[in-house]
Amino acid sequence: MPRPKNKLRAIPGVDTLLEAVADCPLPRPLVVATIRAELASLRKSKSIPEHDEIVSGLRLRLKDLALSRLQPVINGTGVVVHTNLGRAPIAPPNNTGYTNLEIDLTTGRRGKRAAYVEQCLAELCGAEAAMVTNNCAAALVLILRHLTTEKKEVIISRGELVQIGGGFRIPDVLETSDAILREVGTTNRTTLDDYAKVIGKNTGLLLKVHRSNFFMDGFVAAPDRRELSALTRKKRIPFVEDLGSGVLTDTENWAADHHETTPREVIKSGAALVCFSGDKLLGGPQSGIIAGKAKHIAALKKHPFFRALRCDKLILSALQHAAEIYLRGDGETLPLNQSLRADSKQLKRRATKLAKLLAVLPITAAVAEGESQVGGGALPQATLPSFTLDLVPENFSLKDFATRLRRASTPVIGVISNQRFRLDLRTIFPEQEKQLLQSIHEVLQ
Repeated sequence: MPRPKNKLRAIPGVDTLLEAVADCPLPRPLVVATIRAELASLRKSKSIPEHDEIVSGLRLRLKDLALSRLQPVINGTGVVVHTNLGRAPIAPPNNTGYTNLEIDLTTGRRGKRAAYVEQCLAELCGAEAAMVTNNCAAALVLILRHLTTEKKEVIISRGELVQIGGGFRIPDVLETSDAILREVGTTNRTTLDDYAKVIGKNTGLLLKVHRSNFFMDGFVAAPDRRELSALTRKKRIPFVEDLGSGVLTDTENWAADHHETTPREVIKSGAALVCFSGDKLLGGPQSGIIAGKAKHIAALKKHPFFRALRCDKLILSALQHAAEIYLRGDGETLPLNQSLRADSKQLKRRATKLAKLLAVLPITAAVAEGESQVGGGALPQATLPSFTLDLVPENFSLKDFATRLRRASTPVIGVISNQRFRLDLRTIFPEQEKQLLQSIHEVLQ
């Protein structure tokens, strides 16, 4: 059949394409908008594909849009706190309807947002008081804005001017808060005297920052936080520590010879304030936690900037749930801690079982030793022994196989290494195994 002379006449209308993709699960307005975008692209093209090709292209565009929805994925990377995959897996909150967010159920009057969870967090940290912001960077900015209102200088070691995830740099955070950065020491060595020499009438606080995602070894030195606390008390300035990840239990219980400082240790050393993340080694939702002296917490809550940084009921509910689990002594039951503490022998048994179940498919499946990473900017030197399920498909390249798994009904994320597609069982929960098998079956059809 000859093509129309006017190519635009060969382009189907919105209704025609809408009928062709009627089975798309996305909301109709999004489907219509995607169709219009596809038609606009066709009108600019030099040649118009056949109708079936147009529909196929539209389905692909809609599939990409559907994949961008927030949805569960299977993490087979071996990185437990994976930034791109939502950081810590969390126990879901229960309070999704109406809640007593800002009502006192005893009096019936307006109550204080987050009062209960703040009390829980203060208890866990051994602090006088605590509060919650929407992430740790926000917590640090709020602290700096409060403590540098009159005295602008913030003293920090050159070795702690780190870059955290997403390209955020501590010097930039300080600049955003209008604080003046006062660097001391060298990259690898900073002494107590380096700090003492620069403390003056314009000093707002002394800041210590966790070295995220890297470690320094060799000819290095830094004062103990107890020494810093004693110095700041003598000079009558606050000592603040940004722990970054933040962990409430002893990491040596599951990462031998690797200790991550806890907020309780920082508070015990005499620090005025400590801030850390809720969605990393704590195992809760994205949030920033500040703990320390009650007078500083009270002032931070009154700061006008705090309203822009506070959390909603879902975050507070999930954080409350995690905090209560820790207070009951059941922290190991949180999904994050289940992964961190998983026994490698059990991981091997699980990988072996999965390999046997895949034997009927056009794919080679083998079990191999592996090493998992903690992630989340914590314990960069530590690895956790694990076992991987190594897959080599018969009919696809490894790259194509990985792409197909990411686009499966339940997306699967793994790592291509040593001519294998590797799935680390430490970051795959036992209850996800059925879904994993279904996704592999799906992409091999």
